[in-house]
Amino acid sequence: MNSTLHAKSDTSTVIEPASLRDLSPLRHIERVCFPKDAWPLLDLISVLSFPFVVRLKAVRDKQMVGFIAADIRKTEGVAWIATLAVLPEYQGQGIGAALLEACEAHIPLKRIRLCVRPTNEGAIRLYERFGYVNVGEWTKYYQGGESALVMEKTK
Repeated sequence: MNSTLHAKSDTSTVIEPASLRDLSPLRHIERVCFPKDAWPLLDLISVLSFPFVVRLKAVRDKQMVGFIAADIRKTEGVAWIATLAVLPEYQGQGIGAALLEACEAHIPLKRIRLCVRPTNEGAIRLYERFGYVNVGEWTKYYQGGESALVMEKTK
C-alpha cells in the first residue's frame, strides 16, 4: 500500500495508507460522520493496527478528510468494508469514490461486502455505481434500531 492516488475530481486530495498516527483525526471523522454509531476508541485503534486490514485516508491541505477500512477475510473468501467516511464539507467531490476505488484495488479477494443504512441514499448510489447490489438486510443493526442493507460486489 505504498501507492499514492489522487481523487479523480480533485488533484489536491491524496489517498494514502493510514496508521496509528491518524487516530485523533479518525476519531473526529467518526464522530462527525456517524454521530449515532461512531466507533469506540478501542475499535479505532484496532482498525488502524490489526493485520489483514486495508486502511486508507484522504488528505487535503495536510488534513485527513476521509477514511476507508476493509477487513480481509481470506478463509471466508470475502472482504468487508467496515467503514467509509468523508467529512461533510468535502462530500460530493469524488473523495468517497476515490477511497472506495483505492481500497478495492488493495483487496485480493473477488467478493466484497459492506453494510449501509437504508436512509443513506448518497452512499447507496455510490456503491451501486461501483457494482454493489443488495444481498440482504440485518434488522436492528444500527443504534436507534435501523436495519442495515448488506451489499456485495464480485470483482
